[in-house]
Amino acid sequence: MDGPLLSTGEDMGSFENTASNAETEADDIIQENSDNDRVEEEPKPGMKFATDHELMAYYMRYAKQQGFGVITQRTKREANGRVKYLTIGCARGGKYHPSHSNISRPRPTIKTDCKARINAHLVEGSWVVTTVEIGHNHSTVSPQKSRLFRSHKCLDEYSQRMLDLNDRAARQLRLGKGGGEALTEYFKRMRLQNDGFVYVIDVDEELMLRNVFWADARSRAAYEYFGDVITFDTTYLTNRYGMPFAPFVGVNHHGQSILLGAGLISSEDKSTFVWLFRAWLECMDGRTPKAIITGQDRAMKSAIAVVFPHTRHRYCLWHIMRKLPEKLGSHAAFNAGLKTTIQNALYDSQTCGEFEEKWGQFIKKYDLGENAWLQGLYNEVVLGTSLP
Repeated sequence: MDGPLLSTGEDMGSFENTASNAETEADDIIQENSDNDRVEEEPKPGMKFATDHELMAYYMRYAKQQGFGVITQRTKREANGRVKYLTIGCARGGKYHPSHSNISRPRPTIKTDCKARINAHLVEGSWVVTTVEIGHNHSTVSPQKSRLFRSHKCLDEYSQRMLDLNDRAARQLRLGKGGGEALTEYFKRMRLQNDGFVYVIDVDEELMLRNVFWADARSRAAYEYFGDVITFDTTYLTNRYGMPFAPFVGVNHHGQSILLGAGLISSEDKSTFVWLFRAWLECMDGRTPKAIITGQDRAMKSAIAVVFPHTRHRYCLWHIMRKLPEKLGSHAAFNAGLKTTIQNALYDSQTCGEFEEKWGQFIKKYDLGENAWLQGLYNEVVLGTSLP
């Protein structure tokens, strides 16, 4: 590949007026995120909130520390569409009503008709909590595990802003002939706005953009603190632009995803991944992560072995578990305990010993000792070897 062009600056500050305030707003977001450490009091009738957003944010924090997920169960609106009544409750509230008629194979559900909820009315411009139900009819989890509930999984606002700005930048740039020059000029404008921005561009002989990587100062600083384990994925925006968007993502001390750099690449072969990983590593001052999590891509695996030879490589468990119905769906007990048991072993084990014990019980109970895919899954989780 041609030699990369390296320059410095910071975030997407020159891209529209909203981007110029990204640093200031990000500081506000970090301060807001510190609220996650605050212990929320139990909801009580009479509590007041300025907006429904503040009400939802409070109950989400309370639910997270208590160990349950949250959904909006009911809303009422005025004639002009303005919300005037709101019910927020446990995600396991309500009853499951199957949309199919096959009663011999009922679908698993988390619904238990849990009554834990709060009701609030809009009264003279403020949201007032009217009724409260605290008790749950099911067990809750620890605050450390509650971040895995769908309602508590979220990209922090700064990283979301960066992804949105990257999205808009990609849409406006014409990545054809001369696209490399246009992108270089664009990054130069960003460099003038902020210090610490780093980018690497790879173009071919006709100045057609081939690959690009960039990271702002905040991403580089975050990597200093939260760079032990990173994830890398190339599925975002793949189809929209024909160039896979490849973000490097970490997790901060609040359990939130943080952006640690991103790239646009022209292909997903070994040489391209090697180029991108080296560009990212140079940006991070040569400090390699202790572990990297990716999908099951052979080219990616080969590139990691070249650039990060001492980094532990693991496959994303979400991608692996998507194959569970394909690999074990024909088992008679798949929807009668098998699926729940394996998920419990993989997701809820806190120590290696606990996992080994649960895994052994799972294999013995369902007589799966000869299953090659499960043996491969075990080897991937414990040893880091490839799945069949």
